Amino acid sequence: MTDILNCIMLFQITKRITDVIISTAGIILLIPFYPFIALAIKINSKGPAIIKLDRVSSGKTIKVYKFRTMVKNAHLLKKNLIPLNERSDGPFFKIKNDPRITKIGKILRKLRIDEFPQLINVLKGELSLVGPRPHEPEETVLYPEKYKSLISEKSGITGLSQVNGASGLPFLKELEFDDYYAKHKSLTFDLKILLKTIYILLFDPTGV
Repeated sequence: MTDILNCIMLFQITKRITDVIISTAGIILLIPFYPFIALAIKINSKGPAIIKLDRVSSGKTIKVYKFRTMVKNAHLLKKNLIPLNERSDGPFFKIKNDPRITKIGKILRKLRIDEFPQLINVLKGELSLVGPRPHEPEETVLYPEKYKSLISEKSGITGLSQVNGASGLPFLKELEFDDYYAKHKSLTFDLKILLKTIYILLFDPTGV
């Protein structure tokens, strides 16, 4: 039993060190581009360049950083678009050609640039590089009982569900992927997911 606990602790420490090193390197590498991205966002529409969204990670609600891809106060317009929701398999909301998404926002989303600020969340220890997909609080309360344990897992910028269809997956299939990861996580598994994420970003930006 002690050996198992030591292995778990070693994994957690190594994973955290990896998160800090890679997120720090990523922030240093990408930060010169942030002013230009922010300027493009603000020229295209009113509002802040970076927003903070409520997501659940490690059993609590955190503020996840993202480059803004929608018009200001987009959440207030959501109720008028609910009848157009194309997702009927769970709590997710998605419509094709969402009118709230700005022109520059479409580009940022296609290239996944909008998620780069989440490296800050990783550095702060709120997210991990690899983990279950972070969901909104109102989505997590609708998890089936068998997947409730995912709420206590540290969410990740990328993960098994993200590299296997992301938001295009059926609700339960996404949870199934994340549950599998949570039960089989290892540094080798993380590396495979990170490499697949990089491949998708470089060669198939619609794949994550």
